[in-house]
Amino acid sequence: MVKHQPLQVYEKQVFVSFVTGIYGCRWKRYQRSHDDSSKWECTWTVMLFSSFLLLLFWAYFWLVAHNDYNQFNWILYNRSGEWRDDTFLILAYSVVGFSYVSLLTILACFHISLGQQLNLYWVHKVGVLATLLTTISGVVTVDDVWGEEWAIMLVSLQSTAPFLHLGALAVFTALGWLVAGYVVRRERSNFQVMVLLIYVVLLLVIYLAPLTFRCPCIMNRHALAPRPEIIGRRGAPMLAPENTMVSFNRALQQGVSSLQADVTISEDGVPFLMRDDTLRRTTDVSKVFPARQHDDASSFNWTDLRSLNAGRWFLESDPYWTVGSLTAKERSRVGNQTVCPLVEMLRLAARANRSALLNVRRPPPQHPRHRSWFMDTLWVIQRSGIPQKRVTWTPDTDRGRVRGLQQAAEEMLSLEEMRQRGVSSLMLHYSKASHRDLQEYLANNVSVTIYPVNEPWLYSLLWCSGVPSVSSDAPQDLRKVPYPIWLMSQSAYCFIWITSDLVSIAVVLVIFSFQNYHMIRWKMSGMQNYNPEQIMLSAVTRRASRDVNVMKEKLIFSEINNGLNSTEDLSLNLENGYASYSCSGLGH
Repeated sequence: MVKHQPLQVYEKQVFVSFVTGIYGCRWKRYQRSHDDSSKWECTWTVMLFSSFLLLLFWAYFWLVAHNDYNQFNWILYNRSGEWRDDTFLILAYSVVGFSYVSLLTILACFHISLGQQLNLYWVHKVGVLATLLTTISGVVTVDDVWGEEWAIMLVSLQSTAPFLHLGALAVFTALGWLVAGYVVRRERSNFQVMVLLIYVVLLLVIYLAPLTFRCPCIMNRHALAPRPEIIGRRGAPMLAPENTMVSFNRALQQGVSSLQADVTISEDGVPFLMRDDTLRRTTDVSKVFPARQHDDASSFNWTDLRSLNAGRWFLESDPYWTVGSLTAKERSRVGNQTVCPLVEMLRLAARANRSALLNVRRPPPQHPRHRSWFMDTLWVIQRSGIPQKRVTWTPDTDRGRVRGLQQAAEEMLSLEEMRQRGVSSLMLHYSKASHRDLQEYLANNVSVTIYPVNEPWLYSLLWCSGVPSVSSDAPQDLRKVPYPIWLMSQSAYCFIWITSDLVSIAVVLVIFSFQNYHMIRWKMSGMQNYNPEQIMLSAVTRRASRDVNVMKEKLIFSEINNGLNSTEDLSLNLENGYASYSCSGLGH
């Protein structure tokens, strides 16, 4: 009777095949290896992690910069002369690129955890390199075109820091599994000690990071200031064409406390509302006066201005993706808007018992009204019937001639400078005033208005800071914020912070203990490294002899790499392989 040698059968490793297949296109068992990764592959892994961190920064920036997308498109328009929403393409790239690189980063971490050799597929290498270079180019371009917007990152941390801290804590706690596996399962070296020290230091930094947080919304809810008033900046420009009567009417419907407008003086002394230096973007001047489309808006007389359409551009370009929500009647009304004179906006504010905030642009030196522009504006204010105390004047020139109006400055001033200039309120960009500056102004009864505030998170942050009013392009969104998005007492946050740190410490200690215990058991059991080719050769089924020979060659080279002492060991392995295959054939 022939005695059969038991076949050695290995279990299918579906998860490992999935990880190594997607990451390095190594779907077969014999294609995988537990050997150390080459320096070249380690370099690509570093590039992959760098791309992930850079894209994480890039995605977070564009997430919080949503507050200023209109400003970004306006800057690009002033450079190129064409209005288009480039933020859509940027967001699409950010989502696709970040998802792709995140997937590869997770797969790389699984490789490290499973002890698999890192071998990124060449297609992914091209993708990672292209993503890295594209993101670097994007950061450089934003810094050149929109460099002042980086400040929103620091402002947003006042709102998001507690949540980012919890996320970072969870990620670094999970990374403890990889660090423990690398440190415990290998021979001790200086590099391992350095990796462990870096991990411990970073973990301690994250544990203690809340000591540096300055979050206005971590406060006693009884100390919360009244809800900030909302000023309609150019009306409600996301719902109707900016600086038009329909836009100001829509803003009043959203419950704004004031109307803010940009004022320009026409050639014949009529103040009208226009944000840009030219009329190209918001009117049909290129069709009515094609030869003058690049001329300064103040060079037109009122008769010519009144003949222009100031609403059709909004329906055609749909700058805020809101035209689809308009009814047919609303579209018809928007499409028939003309350039709005200042007097009509002031009369509307007077009838609604609202205030008006005017940003007046002084005409150029060669303009016929260069010296009398403020008198033209004052005459219109008086003629409109609005009380002068309800009108705020922002230009920092000729303040002595416009007494009776509320005086506001658009820059940071000391209390002494405000008294000397007769300024009673400030209009500040949200990035220019720190929480400490705001508290100082408010403590001295200085009225502060922050602009532009279009996102609920920024509105909530300023609400917690005690700001009395904000200027917004999106009053329809801010009116839906009846309470700050989040508000937490100091004691409650300290409890969450300390508890999460303690849980993280406990989990990290358990991970290192488990990895160390697992390694001790493995060494005591006397287990030896095996390779897949040995198992497959022993369990070979009916197949062509060429395939068997290929596997034998893989076994020979694998055994040489694993350090067999003599050729007899190789011969013994080969004989066992032949015997297993022969016995299996006789049995059938």
